Amino acid sequence: MKTGRVTQVAIVLASGLVAFAFSQSIYIATAFSSFIAIFLFIAQRKSESKRTASIQGGVPELIDILISGVQSGLSLNESLAGMADRGPEIFKDEFKSFNQEMRLHGDIRTALIHVKESLAEPNIDQVVEALLISRELGGAELLNILRLLSKFIREDLTLRREIVVKQSWIKNSAHLSAAAPWILLLLLSTQPSTSEAFSTSGGVLILITGLGFTALAYVWMNHLSKMPYPNRIFIDAEMTPAQ
Repeated sequence: MKTGRVTQVAIVLASGLVAFAFSQSIYIATAFSSFIAIFLFIAQRKSESKRTASIQGGVPELIDILISGVQSGLSLNESLAGMADRGPEIFKDEFKSFNQEMRLHGDIRTALIHVKESLAEPNIDQVVEALLISRELGGAELLNILRLLSKFIREDLTLRREIVVKQSWIKNSAHLSAAAPWILLLLLSTQPSTSEAFSTSGGVLILITGLGFTALAYVWMNHLSKMPYPNRIFIDAEMTPAQ
């Protein structure tokens, strides 16, 4: 995390130096580097959401591996333990912790709940609850439950991916439209008259206003394009804050 922040600061400073080299105006350079900072902040938020997308995309594979393990004669505990080595990459750390807990106290319910808390994703909640219910009521229907759950999750993910693909070109065009004025400003700032104009109080006010509207546009675009996702329902009482 610290390395990423240092890189972002370096990019912002470098963009400011480049803008100053073009414009010879500290005001334009500051405004342009501020625009880059806004862009990097939005990009960082997007990268953080990729982890959630990776978890969502890995759930069907997780279920398939569980089904294969149970069909091959492994117990549920053995199938879950194998996820630390054979499971999707995004889940390996959580299942390594799961194995450690099982070696310590052997309580599969507690270990699975900790996996659910760590990943904090609705589809994972459904898988964990299906496993716990099946274990408590008997595992005769475990395979059918997992197959049905896998089908529903795959259909939901397919629909979401289709929507994301269709809206991505619109979102990219909107981002380019928001960035275009700043690129144009950087090009025009090579003219001394442009630098002088934006060095006045009125020019500085225009730059500040432009930055504000650009930030608002980026936040609004990302808010509109954010896919709604179901709330977590299967949350234990001890995980819910007291009212």
